[in-house]
Amino acid sequence: MQSVYSKYSIMSHHHHEHTSPQATDKRMRRILIISISLNLLFVFIEAGVGIWKNSLSLLSDAGHNLSDVFSLALVLIGFYLARRAANSHYTYGYKKSTILISLLNALLLLVAVGIIIAESVHKLRTPTTIDGVAISWTAGIGILVNGITTLLLLRGQQNDLNIRGAFLHMAADTLVSAGVVISGIIIAFTGWYIIDPIISLVIALVILISTWELLHDSVRLALDGVPEDVDIDHLREHIVSIPHVEGVHHIHVWAMSTTENALTAHVVVDDMQHAHEAVQQIKQTLSHEGITHVTLETETQDDMCEEKDCP
Repeated sequence: MQSVYSKYSIMSHHHHEHTSPQATDKRMRRILIISISLNLLFVFIEAGVGIWKNSLSLLSDAGHNLSDVFSLALVLIGFYLARRAANSHYTYGYKKSTILISLLNALLLLVAVGIIIAESVHKLRTPTTIDGVAISWTAGIGILVNGITTLLLLRGQQNDLNIRGAFLHMAADTLVSAGVVISGIIIAFTGWYIIDPIISLVIALVILISTWELLHDSVRLALDGVPEDVDIDHLREHIVSIPHVEGVHHIHVWAMSTTENALTAHVVVDDMQHAHEAVQQIKQTLSHEGITHVTLETETQDDMCEEKDCP
């Protein structure tokens, strides 16, 4: 699977030409609120039926859906924090909170996986009788709820690692609910109750796979690593191809948030009279590469020689 961040995190230039950031923000906030409400309602339904029918697969899936509710809520909180104005203490604002929330979500999901595995192993040792028909009907509702949420997040996941993570989880949940429906049908017709904890282990595996990508990318960005969609050599080639630019060095690229990348660099120009023109062209070029915050220091070959004590 291609890295979550590398494929989906940079801001779509053409998309924002037609939709203002304010309109996009308002739409995503509304979608997140609707998604949270739908999933929270389903958690109560699924957990209630799971307790009533003594189904571990329903209870484990309800627990995972509850973690998705928290995940969506955290994404919504990060959404608001990222748009708070910068101040003298946080000169970049609170944009980095989106990366920290993404990391927290991944860690919470790993905890959920551990709990599901432990309960599944216990259930394998002491299987109990459950109602396969009730399981299938309840999980069928889950397919509907998770499917709707996945579709709501489909558009936003192209621009934001946090929303992409939520999208992946909801898409996985849709498949998981389908698996629970299958287990319920098998139990109803065969009485093979051990399929319930087996499906729970499959659920844990699906969660683990989807979470690992999110964890990997979140840790990378939290450590100010170069986002995987950014190729330093590619950027260097673009910069030196601009008129009056003779070279570039000390390039640093990092993610300010899950949607914004920043770059600093020293640019060598042939004449300081052309420095402003070159800088403007570089910034325009980098904006098409998803680099929205650029700080450049210009210098000439003579300046470099003075620093290096050239002969």
